[in-house]
Amino acid sequence: MAQTKPTTPIKTTAPARPQNRETNTTPMAFVFDKSNYRMLIIAIAVVILGFVLMSGTTDIYSTTKIVIAPVVVLGGFAIGFFAILKKPSTKS
Repeated sequence: MAQTKPTTPIKTTAPARPQNRETNTTPMAFVFDKSNYRMLIIAIAVVILGFVLMSGTTDIYSTTKIVIAPVVVLGGFAIGFFAILKKPSTKS
C-alpha cells in the first residue's frame, strides 16, 4: 500500500493562547460572620447547661429535670438554628 501526502498541512498542536488572563481581585467572603460564631458558642453553652440541669440520680421527677431542663435544651437548639440561618451583615 502506498501512502499519499495530504493536500493541506495537518495541525498537530493547538495554537498558543495569550497569557493575558485577568485575575479575580474580589475579596473572599466567609459564610458566617463574627456574630454568627458568637451565637453558635452561646447556643452550645445553653445546650450544655440544659444537660447539666438534667443530670443527677436523686429525685428523678423533679420539675427542674422534667420541665425546665428540656426547655433550656430546646432553647439552645433554637438559638443555634437562628445563628446558622442569620445572614451576616454587609459592610460597604
